[in-house]
Amino acid sequence: MSSYNELLSQIEALKRQAEDVRRQELKAVIDEIKVSMEKYGITIADLQSAIGRGGKKKTTVAPKYRNPASGETWTGRGRAPRWLADAEASGQSRDAFLIR
Repeated sequence: MSSYNELLSQIEALKRQAEDVRRQELKAVIDEIKVSMEKYGITIADLQSAIGRGGKKKTTVAPKYRNPASGETWTGRGRAPRWLADAEASGQSRDAFLIR
């Protein structure tokens, strides 16, 4: 029967061996992927979009509100700008600043 310390040593040796095999197999898989990418003209962007990680393209949102005094605008998303918050605090309606 093996002692506890001997078993721990065997575990560590097997972990190292498994990592070495993983690295070798990983290199072979990456080489296969490279060959296929070249063969079919696949780009990194193609891969990213195929797995849904193509990055979200930022879209601009049209402004919804305008400050008539300064011409500043706000899309209506996020925290309201100070000029609009101040106007609402003084009793004005947010609808008064809508861009029509």
